[in-house]
Amino acid sequence: MKEFLDEILYSEEDIDKKVRELGAQITKDYKDKDLLVVGILKGAVSFMSDLIKRIDLPLTVDYMDVTSYEGVNTSGQVKILKDLDNSIEGKDVLIVEDIIDTGTTLNYIKNLFENRLANSVTIATLLNKPKRRKIDVYVKYIGYDIEDLFVIGYGLDYNEIGRNLPYIGTLKKEIYS
Repeated sequence: MKEFLDEILYSEEDIDKKVRELGAQITKDYKDKDLLVVGILKGAVSFMSDLIKRIDLPLTVDYMDVTSYEGVNTSGQVKILKDLDNSIEGKDVLIVEDIIDTGTTLNYIKNLFENRLANSVTIATLLNKPKRRKIDVYVKYIGYDIEDLFVIGYGLDYNEIGRNLPYIGTLKKEIYS
């Protein structure tokens, strides 16, 4: 798989350390709350799996599959492919995402959850691309701010390739251009 990469940005050890930090902060912030952690499929699975192990609180888990992409480009239109299995009314919801680009999808989901009467809606992401933002969405828990790079690994993919890498690296430009 390394033949697809230009460089490794974050090692397995870097990611583990960051996930532990985020988990500790979330544990502190959600003490005495009714926490529901919602993972956005498929990319957030690796991050969410490790993150919930680092949150030392009772919590429930659900998943949602949402897209605003066609190929490698965003369409701007959000589609729900799989909705939540349970009601979020009165819950403190933590949305877990692998990477935030434009903010379109997360803004849509946040508004949807608020309309479904969640007590609170907060966002955690491993990677954040602030320079790509089209819609200003507040992200409370950020692992790393990154430049506008095409990255794969640790749940992130290119045409479903690379999700299983234990680290995050930049995809060679000749592969996606």
